[in-house]
Amino acid sequence: MSTTTAPQKRVSSPRRRPRAGAEARSGWLFSAPTVIITVAIIVVPIIWNIVLATRDVSFLEIAREGIFAGTFSLQAFVDTITGAGFWRSLWITIVYSVASTAGSILLGLIAALVFRGAFPGRGPLRALMLLPYVAPVVAVAFVWQVMLNPQYGVLNHYLVKLPGISEPIDFLGLAPWALISVIAFEIWRYFPFAFLFLSARVVALPRDIEEASLIDGATPSQNFWHVVLPQLMNTVALLSVLRLIMTFNKFDDVYLLTGGAAGTEVAAVRVYNQLMGSFDIPGAAATAVVLAIVLALFLTGYFSLTSRRDDS
Repeated sequence: MSTTTAPQKRVSSPRRRPRAGAEARSGWLFSAPTVIITVAIIVVPIIWNIVLATRDVSFLEIAREGIFAGTFSLQAFVDTITGAGFWRSLWITIVYSVASTAGSILLGLIAALVFRGAFPGRGPLRALMLLPYVAPVVAVAFVWQVMLNPQYGVLNHYLVKLPGISEPIDFLGLAPWALISVIAFEIWRYFPFAFLFLSARVVALPRDIEEASLIDGATPSQNFWHVVLPQLMNTVALLSVLRLIMTFNKFDDVYLLTGGAAGTEVAAVRVYNQLMGSFDIPGAAATAVVLAIVLALFLTGYFSLTSRRDDS
């Protein structure tokens, strides 16, 4: 005679609940510093900018009554979006960011490939390559100002000796030379950043694939375009995003070289000039908010494209 036993209910151990609660508290405790720092340096300034952009307020009113002084108004956003100065500065920022990013990554890639193989003195030379990136920006900007000066600059000293050039060129005071000069400065200053990333990736590339392609009859250029470069594209994409974000928000390099004159008023310099030159607090805040939105849209599009590529 067979007997059936009713399934017994699984009783959870009472010890698991305190352990789960302790793990949850530990998780909150460990993540609290990151959350606090993120809120303090990102969320609060953004909210502060939005509040300032919607208040018709002056410095004295803020000092007396706080950031909620003045009257509520969206006129600053209207003036920013409809103003020709904003769109001109945005276009200059895009040209400056894209050209500087592409140039620094290209120069960093060339340097990484040159330093891939071993040769005498490679270690000291690699350390010397980092000098533009680690040097104080005030010092290197002053050196470039002296070098590009139309009266006593070393570059004009040799340029005027060339046929067809009779007068020195004011590289930092005339358009479009000023924009070209600040782009060249940005490429020179930040190509070591790309060099560090790409050098680490180039060293890790397997040699057997390249050797096999060369044995099969591929030329060195074909080997680079079809074997080496595809393996570096993920690093190049990451560098492009990082450098675009950094350059899009760049202020000190351009301001130290030209002050935003001669067609070099990028968005960050325009915000500073609005705030400190015109004392236009809502206008500067509105410009900063619109720029943050533009950058957020760019990042959203980038992450959308990368997620689709990863899913395919």
